Amino acid sequence: MTAVTDHADHPKHSDRSDRSDRDKRAERDKRGKRGESDERVGSGSERAWDDGLIARRVAGGPRGSGTGSGTSTGSGTGTATGTDTGVRSYAPSRTPTSYEGPLRTRLDALRELVGLSRTRLDSGTLAEAGRILDEAAARRRLSERHTVVAIAGATGSGKSTLFNSLAGVMISDTGVRRPTTAAPIGCSWTDGAAGLLDRLGIPGRLRRRPLQGPGADELQGLVLIDLPDHDSAVGEHREHVDRILALVDAVIWVVDPEKYADAMLHERYLRPMAGHAEVTFVVLNQIDRLPGDAADQVLDDLRRLLDEDGVALGEHGEPGATVLAISALTGEGMGELRETLGQFTQERGAAARRISADLDATAERLRPVYVTDARGGRNRGRIGLSEEARDEFADRLAEAVGATAAGEAAERAWRRHAGKACGDPWLRLWRWYEGRRSSQGVLTPTNHIPTDVEATARQRVEQAVRTVADQAATGLPAPWGQAVREAAVRGARGLPEALDELAVTAGVPMGRPPRPSWWPVAVLTQAAMTLLQIMGGLWLVGQIIGIATPNLGVPVLLMLAGIVGGPCVEWTSRMAARGPARRYGYEAERRLRDAAAGCGRARVLDPVAAELLRYREVREQYVRVTGRVSR
Repeated sequence: MTAVTDHADHPKHSDRSDRSDRDKRAERDKRGKRGESDERVGSGSERAWDDGLIARRVAGGPRGSGTGSGTSTGSGTGTATGTDTGVRSYAPSRTPTSYEGPLRTRLDALRELVGLSRTRLDSGTLAEAGRILDEAAARRRLSERHTVVAIAGATGSGKSTLFNSLAGVMISDTGVRRPTTAAPIGCSWTDGAAGLLDRLGIPGRLRRRPLQGPGADELQGLVLIDLPDHDSAVGEHREHVDRILALVDAVIWVVDPEKYADAMLHERYLRPMAGHAEVTFVVLNQIDRLPGDAADQVLDDLRRLLDEDGVALGEHGEPGATVLAISALTGEGMGELRETLGQFTQERGAAARRISADLDATAERLRPVYVTDARGGRNRGRIGLSEEARDEFADRLAEAVGATAAGEAAERAWRRHAGKACGDPWLRLWRWYEGRRSSQGVLTPTNHIPTDVEATARQRVEQAVRTVADQAATGLPAPWGQAVREAAVRGARGLPEALDELAVTAGVPMGRPPRPSWWPVAVLTQAAMTLLQIMGGLWLVGQIIGIATPNLGVPVLLMLAGIVGGPCVEWTSRMAARGPARRYGYEAERRLRDAAAGCGRARVLDPVAAELLRYREVREQYVRVTGRVSR
């Protein structure tokens, strides 16, 4: 790259600064009509701008065609017409220009969002949101009639020359020494800006006032900051730039024809701050070094790069970044810049717009921890457990607590009780004898639950908790899904023991089982059959010993009626007991199932639902932070 002397560091030429923008454009039009533009490209003017990247781009193609390697229309976003140097009128903003109304609502929502999320997210994730709240509160306490604008740029771009030109007096040193500006310098057009400058950390010795003249009134309320070079080799200078850029209301980026496409500028600043387009000015300086319509071509290429960075351009009445072409050395374009900057300052909405853009950037950074698109199909957008998931959890707990087995045991107990009440006494005595004989030599079972059964039940409970936690966390952002799982695990502590206790208390019905209406009839009938057998037997014994009159027919008939009738009554009662016993078993199973489900709901589902409710509240606050309407 050919080394040239930077015009931005020369002393100001008073004869050039006196020429107006209109005269310069008229002179260019006259040159174009006379056909002098092509002649200058091939002759003496080539030495005036053959100084680097843009010189080589334009020199590679025919002049005036706009098809050179460095020429672009910016995808239609910034096409210059005629010999216009790219000056565009300032586009009014559509974002809030006051701290009240929507901006206040968004700030309150962000404060609520941070409060609700503090125990769920790490401090690093919420640090930027907290800084935005602090800076918004600090800026609001200070003067709202001032607009703080920083002038930033690379080494040799002419920042200080532009700063001095706007102030009308030599404030910031210019020269060949690099870097020239070592510390930020502030210049306020209106009194009352001391608090703003204190916030920026600019000491009193670096605070200046502009030259009071006819043009100073249009910049009333402006606080202009001249920053060190953002690409300075001194680390402290870069720290100054990054710190103040995060605090000012607006930024004027000064670029020159040689380094306007610098990767550091676009990748470190313009691209990350694309959402701050409405408080951004991009000024192409040193256009006096470009002959003919080369300034238009460079400006078009600059617009193309800004469009690729995602920076909205404020053209055709649309809000966005203001792109201008000037020469701070000769004064060309300075009138338009001063007018645009004055209009921007008089609106007094830059501070609110900056905070609004910061909120947009913060919301975008926080989006992964509050919003996810993982849910799909018919569950898309739903938060919480479905009825199917709750029922499945209750079924798993019922299986773990043995509700089905308890119901079957209750059914057998009812039948056994019915058999004792309505069964034949002689058959019952014989069954008791057989059972006693078969149980000899067998160890008496205890009520202790085998270890393997207990371990299996515990594993089922743990599996049920993991399953319901995973279902509840499905589709949630990672931090909130983890919070749901932790809530489920905390609630599951002691759940197996609680279910075991329920199996003892709720699984065994209290008191005697209910008796159907036919029960007393069956009992009386069985008793009558037994009495018939006893009476027939006593009658026969009386006849044998000679007490009763001999008559074998009647006592034998009585005994046969009792012997046959007793088993018949028992069998009939057993058949009739099936329905009531089954209903009794179902009731015992339902009672234990409901108890297990209630225990699981209180210990696991309710804490999970509380976490889901908290996330729902947090998501609503996040939607308010973004400025969109919650659905």
